[in-house]
Amino acid sequence: MDLIDIGANLTHDSFRPDLDDVLARASAHGVGRMVVTGASREGSEHALALARAHGGRLYATAGVHPHHAIEYDDHTHDLLRHLAQEPEVRAVGETGLDYNRNYSPRDVQREVFERQLAIAVEVGKPLFLHQRDAHHDFIAILRKYRDRVPAAVVHCFTDTEEALRDYLDLDCHIGITGWICDERRGAHLRELVKLIPANRLMIETDAPYLLPRTLRPMPKDRRNEPMYLAHIRDEVARDRGESIAELTASTARVSEAFFGL
Repeated sequence: MDLIDIGANLTHDSFRPDLDDVLARASAHGVGRMVVTGASREGSEHALALARAHGGRLYATAGVHPHHAIEYDDHTHDLLRHLAQEPEVRAVGETGLDYNRNYSPRDVQREVFERQLAIAVEVGKPLFLHQRDAHHDFIAILRKYRDRVPAAVVHCFTDTEEALRDYLDLDCHIGITGWICDERRGAHLRELVKLIPANRLMIETDAPYLLPRTLRPMPKDRRNEPMYLAHIRDEVARDRGESIAELTASTARVSEAFFGL
């Protein structure tokens, strides 16, 4: 069974010159399908266009990342409502809160997060979520909507055991990236990943970001891409005490069910 990368930023400018080669390398490394993250108004439109151009291989999300919350207006809201109803768009997001960078004011982030949660409720699609240094506010808002959406994944989980248990108590899925390979910031994830039930665990690259630090040799351009999902899978399987085949199959099944692939 092929791997599924549930979070790849293939709309990033770095992929424009060689996207076909990137997809070919992903296939060669056992990554069959990818979900292209929509993280801005324009990025969500681009993600949908890529999904349409590579039907059955690429799928999309539609949302506005908290970094871009200050750009969110009624036009953006109407556009996301429209995009979220397209069949290639399989989740609403990336949306949530980021108090680490605060590129948008926190009160604006919270308002925009709730507006996108309302879209997910309206269209009945899963949530693709982002949270950094904002767990208290994030979980309080999410709790108000969780029982009205079919599913939710906390993408690129990097937080504490307490946060993980809060998400699992809300029946959320967890996305693990190459952050787990970072001995400086992600070492704690090697223990926490053992606590995630198999039916709640998915894996992702967040390409072109979060290149796994345990890759050898390192690519000269330092760009992450979907083919490295196999490396992340191997690390997670080792940490969980599972075989590579077992983790490949379980994460693929969970991803298929979550995104309706």
